[in-house]
Amino acid sequence: MTAERRGISCRGFAKAGFAALVLALASPTSAAPPPVPDGPVPIIVTASPITHFDVRDPARTRFGALEFRGGLALRSSFGGFGGLSGAWRAANGAQLVAVTDRGWWLTARPVYVGGRLAGLAAAEMAPMRSATGRALERTRSYDTESLAIAGGVAFVGVERTHEVLRFDWAGQGPRASAQHLALPADVRRLPPNRGLEAIGVAPPGSPVAGALVAVAEQSGETATAGFVLTGAQRGTFSVTRRDGFAVTDLAFLPNGDLVLLERRFVPPFSIAMRLRRIDGGAVRPGAVLDGAVLMQADGGYEIDNMEGLAVHRNAAGETILTLLSDDNFSPLERTLMLEFALVGE
Repeated sequence: MTAERRGISCRGFAKAGFAALVLALASPTSAAPPPVPDGPVPIIVTASPITHFDVRDPARTRFGALEFRGGLALRSSFGGFGGLSGAWRAANGAQLVAVTDRGWWLTARPVYVGGRLAGLAAAEMAPMRSATGRALERTRSYDTESLAIAGGVAFVGVERTHEVLRFDWAGQGPRASAQHLALPADVRRLPPNRGLEAIGVAPPGSPVAGALVAVAEQSGETATAGFVLTGAQRGTFSVTRRDGFAVTDLAFLPNGDLVLLERRFVPPFSIAMRLRRIDGGAVRPGAVLDGAVLMQADGGYEIDNMEGLAVHRNAAGETILTLLSDDNFSPLERTLMLEFALVGE
């Protein structure tokens, strides 16, 4: 969801409220986009370490079922940097791919020092391309909000126009042109600007293994719509909504369970994020999905407008959840990259 409708947080409630009020009046295209290059452009990303997650208790590292492993506040002078709304990491975490909500790719290699995130190396940005080769940001499909990569194909959800685009990632990477995925009519009927915020490919062992699974941000008050978009079991399901949270991303764990990233904003000051775990065996058409809260955090923690979620295994075999924030291209907000280990997995 773009800045005109959502309230956002920076560090602390006062700054969060001010930022949200400013953004509520701003156009999502108020800042001039960068010139559109022919292909990937190397960029420099500077990183400031985030050493503790709880602002009020710096020594605390355990948060629900997760252990904080460090994070970064990221910046770049490149005009297209920011607005990170969907994330993917290679199975071993060696590569990060993200999409901005203005139709750009970000690729980079996460760097570690002493086992903690220290920066992003070899960072590049590139404009997504439509089927005709036109820059996606200059088409009606610019509002790219979600990302999944599997089997050499990158799938990107476009929220505002209720589309899913596929790219030949293995063959062409960020130079690939978009192809439209055929979608059921129910997707087209989603509320305006509350479309496909979260997509992922179900892993082996899932009842819908190999299928592209998508969840809408907020299609109803008590539940939001989910879809199995590909495979033999295409159909719809629903995800129970609780406590005013809306879905911003999803990722599958190695064991097949589904993790939902959710956000709640109550004007003018209250911002929160939540991670919920859903039994992977329940993900199928006709299901009503709900699950336990892994972690919940408010403006007293190092969060912002958390919109991207990715999962990988590190060298020690731990399951690592990576969260990215969308700064809406606003100087009042931050681009955050946070890492948590799933305890006992």
